[in-house]
Amino acid sequence: MFRVLVVGAGLTGSLCAALLRKEITAPLYLALWDKAGDIGGRMTTANSPHNPRCTADLGAQYITCTPHYAKKHQNFYEELLAHGILEPLTSPIKGMEVKEGESNFVAPHGVSSIIKYYLKESGAEVFLRQCVTQINLRDNKWEVSEDTGSTQQFDLVILTMPAPQILGLQGDIVNLISERQRQQLASVSYSSRYALGLFYEAGMKIDVPWAGQYITSNPCIRFISIDSKKRNTESSECGPLLVVHTTVPFGVTHLEHSEEDVQELITQQLETILPGLPPPVATKCWKWRYSQNGERPPDWRDDRENGESSLF
Repeated sequence: MFRVLVVGAGLTGSLCAALLRKEITAPLYLALWDKAGDIGGRMTTANSPHNPRCTADLGAQYITCTPHYAKKHQNFYEELLAHGILEPLTSPIKGMEVKEGESNFVAPHGVSSIIKYYLKESGAEVFLRQCVTQINLRDNKWEVSEDTGSTQQFDLVILTMPAPQILGLQGDIVNLISERQRQQLASVSYSSRYALGLFYEAGMKIDVPWAGQYITSNPCIRFISIDSKKRNTESSECGPLLVVHTTVPFGVTHLEHSEEDVQELITQQLETILPGLPPPVATKCWKWRYSQNGERPPDWRDDRENGESSLF
């Protein structure tokens, strides 16, 4: 049986696994490893510790489809829409730039539901907290080593993690990457930011006319989303789910600070934008060390003509 390993359980890895399963008719063992404790990558959805049905998207907030890719990726969009994985974004996002011909979508069950859908289609065996450290060539097989020291062999290995993590791998792969490829990988730059999810008591209301808002005058906060309102999933069972994304300069400046200190700073700035919020029943602070090239809004743009496949 042909053995394939996909490293990275985000959108690229999960879709790649699904396409492999669809295109390869021969017997295939498909494994997917991720060093994180959950799937999703930059399409991460967090659950409230008090009610797992109350979820908040800490990564991509919505998906923007450009006219070119509306045609090129038509089958993908039609499939996700037909299965209820995506729905058109109808809630108001204050300050959102809408270009002619673009369409915006949300995932009503959380943006990680896209990854879950493709993983289910792939039939891949998913292993979390599996951190790849080395890749060596042994008897025409790829021997992949974890940080625990254990190894497995595969016929094919597909890497979908950020470029710095690929360049940090050891073993024969170091010599197999050409100098030109190494330069190309090294030239990829990433900005960084934080996301803070705040879960409130059921019955509490945030009385604003928008579901999301871009902030342009705050040194810390770039975007705020009332996530359940944005996804049209408000219910009496869950209180508001507030998601805050920081600016890139704030993220870079505080990249190595503790999550507790960062959360306190974000909360202080949030009070100046939405004063009088009660204490949340739970919070989740998330560091995005590898986000995207430059300062971008918190969408996922289906626009790769300029080398973009970006979040935020």
